Amino acid sequence: MSAEPTRRTILGAAAITAVSAPLLVACSGRKVAPETTSGTVIAPLDAVPDGDTVVVMTAAGSPVVLSRDGDSVTAYSGICTHQGCSVRKETEYLLCPCHNSKFDWDGSVISGLAKDPLPPIAVEVVNGDIVAAG
Repeated sequence: MSAEPTRRTILGAAAITAVSAPLLVACSGRKVAPETTSGTVIAPLDAVPDGDTVVVMTAAGSPVVLSRDGDSVTAYSGICTHQGCSVRKETEYLLCPCHNSKFDWDGSVISGLAKDPLPPIAVEVVNGDIVAAG
């Protein structure tokens, strides 16, 4: 005869599931390049300070790394090429928090499990907005 589960056992299992589920989704192997349709506004130019790099989310929920030099902007996927987690900006590099891959501002791999650079995204500045091109 098996014992009835206690309230503590049920709550413990629920807590483990609640913590584990987002981690599994974050490393689910999703696409490396965010879906961007030509003409789609990614962010206002003012959202990226001149000489800086930021990570923004598109309206579709995909992370994009934007670097600005005057009126020129370069963009890279913000999705780690190792297992598809979103990268974040640190002081001196981009970091994938799932497995600690580090990327330089130009998307190249510095260290970690990722072997491929962040894919570039073609963008242009149109009427004060950073827009997906071609």
